[in-house]
Amino acid sequence: MKHFLHISDYSNSELWEILKLAKELKSKFHLRENHKIFQNRSLAMIFAKPSARTRVSFETGFEWMGGHALFLGPNDIGIGKREAIKDISRLLSRYNDVIMARLFDHDHILELAEYSTIPVINGLTDYNHPCQIMTDIFTVWEHLEVIDNPKIVYMGDGNNIVHSWLQLAMKIPLDFVCCCPEDFKPDTATLQKAIDSGISKINISHNPTEAILNADIVYTDVWASMGQKDEAAEREKLFSSFQVNEDLIEKSGKKTFFMHCLPAERGREVTDGVMEADYSIVFDQAENRMHVQNAIMAYLFEKNK
Repeated sequence: MKHFLHISDYSNSELWEILKLAKELKSKFHLRENHKIFQNRSLAMIFAKPSARTRVSFETGFEWMGGHALFLGPNDIGIGKREAIKDISRLLSRYNDVIMARLFDHDHILELAEYSTIPVINGLTDYNHPCQIMTDIFTVWEHLEVIDNPKIVYMGDGNNIVHSWLQLAMKIPLDFVCCCPEDFKPDTATLQKAIDSGISKINISHNPTEAILNADIVYTDVWASMGQKDEAAEREKLFSSFQVNEDLIEKSGKKTFFMHCLPAERGREVTDGVMEADYSIVFDQAENRMHVQNAIMAYLFEKNK
C-alpha cells in the first residue's frame, strides 16, 4: 500500500508526476470540467489538530472529484487515547477508501499507515507537513515558471514546515536557507540527511539580512504553533528580529515573492504591508493546497489499484 507520509519517500520523477497532475487538475477545476474519479468513494478525515484550511481544501477537493468526505474531530476519535490506533486504522479501512489524518504525534501517523489497507495521507504532524510543502513548490513553479535551484529562505522556527522543505531538498535541487534563532534549529538528523543527499545547497543562518540576499522566495510561519501558545510571549522576544517586513524584503536585492502557510498573525511574524503587497503569493499558495492534495489523492488511487 502506497501512502503519502513524507516527501522523501518519493523519487524526483514521482514528485514531478504529482505536480504535473496538480497543474492538470487545477485547470479542470477552473474550467468546471468533470473529474469524478472518486464516485461512490469516501475519505475519512481525522483531525486531532484542527485546521480550517486543511478541512475545507480536502473536503471540497474530494467532493469535486465525486466522493464524500467525512470529518472526524477530536471528540469522534481520540487518537492514541480512547482506542488503539491500529484498531482505528483497520476499522476505517473497512468503511472508507482514503484516510487523511492531521495529528500531533508523528508516530501516530506511522502506525495508522502500518495497519491500513487503504492509502493514508499525512495532513500534518508535529514533525512534518508534506502536503503543504508540495503545495509550496507547486506555487513556486507557477510563479518562477522554471525551478532551477530557487533560493528559498525560511524565516522563523525550524519546525515541521522546515523538515518537509529539507525532505524536498533531498529530491529536488534547491538553495534552501533556514534562518532561525540559535536554539530553534530544525531536527539534526533530518538536516544532516538533506545535506548528505548532495542534491541541494542547505544553510542554517541566524542573520535575516544576510540570509535574504538574492532570495527568490521568503517564507514564514507563526512563531508559536498550536500546542506552543504558552511560549508565545517568550518566543515573540526571541523572534522579533526575524519578522518579514518591507525593509527586509528590500534587502533581498531582487524580485522576491513572499509565502506563508497560514494562518498569519499579522504584525508578528509578518507585517500587514507584506501580506498585501503585489509580491505576496500567499493566497495563490492557499488555493493550491486543494489542487495539490487532489493530485496526491488521485495519484495514490491510481497507484494502489
